[in-house]
Amino acid sequence: MKFRPLTLATVLIGTVALAGCGSGSSGLEAKKSGKLKIGFIYATTTQNPFQEMAYGAKAAAAADGDVTLNASAPTGVNGPVQVELFRSAIRSSTDGIALQALAPELFTRPLVQATENEIPTVAVDAAAPPGTKTTLFVGNSNTEVGRRLGEEFVKHVPAGSKGDVIIGNPVPGLPLLEQRVKGIIEVVKKERPTLTIKGPFDTKSEPTANYNAWNALVKNNPRAVGFLGVGAQAGVSLPLIQKQTGRKFLAGSCDLEPAALKAVKDGSLFALASPEHWLKGYIAIEMMVQSRRDGKKLPEGWWNPGTLIVNSGNVDDVMKRQVNEQSRIAFFKTIAEKQLAEPNKYLKPLKQAN
Repeated sequence: MKFRPLTLATVLIGTVALAGCGSGSSGLEAKKSGKLKIGFIYATTTQNPFQEMAYGAKAAAAADGDVTLNASAPTGVNGPVQVELFRSAIRSSTDGIALQALAPELFTRPLVQATENEIPTVAVDAAAPPGTKTTLFVGNSNTEVGRRLGEEFVKHVPAGSKGDVIIGNPVPGLPLLEQRVKGIIEVVKKERPTLTIKGPFDTKSEPTANYNAWNALVKNNPRAVGFLGVGAQAGVSLPLIQKQTGRKFLAGSCDLEPAALKAVKDGSLFALASPEHWLKGYIAIEMMVQSRRDGKKLPEGWWNPGTLIVNSGNVDDVMKRQVNEQSRIAFFKTIAEKQLAEPNKYLKPLKQAN
């Protein structure tokens, strides 16, 4: 299972030119052998994107062979409960904590508290809020996720077509999802200006509420030619609505819910835009582990592991990689090694994160 590249130290040494030697996420600098205690605190155990990040985090901990990983999340999105889990991790995960949050603003004080206790911190998926010294962010470009989904959508819509395009956002106000919306809108306006864009509408994040929200949107928008979701659950709800109502429309979504992959396979979704969540979890924990082993400061900046479009051309391969944790590890082995061996290709100044 172990596949840490020998050149990973270049991540920790060669990025100083990008960001300098800040004090926030750098943590302790003494080399540490033996058991490491690291935390990964994420938004919920009940949704695929966060499960994928946790799988990656666990794989990185297992690759080291001597890490106790506290991977904890509420059952269902619950910011205050997640804050308490993070505070608990400050006591138990003294070698570092990675945080994935849907409400990053709730974690300003807890992240500062971790820094005050000399615990390195890394933001995953969503950047740390202002006022903290968490200066390493591992997350994809969500603007790119939206653009890629929009580009795939317009391939299925002839130029000059008229009708509505309905956009749904399960967590209004969350910057990373707003960035996806922005990317979609930019592409559709440019490439298919005769279409009318409506939304983004609040489509809720939990499964039942998400289904109900999309079902109402489908019923209330009979002229719509497309329904595009920027969260994971839309890829489950929209195909189910098509099946139950018999109505056909173009539907696209993000992330890799198993039911959504099956919908791409059977044609009820034209595509999924994957932010490659597994890689984010793996790379965040791997860099944290290696910084402690080498006694080097964590790099500063924005690490972007990339975006993948899943469509009829590659859905079979993606479904094979998603079978279980072992298949994910086997698939991502070469990708993770390449990224960690070439940090300057993936690490940019934090202010460029989009």
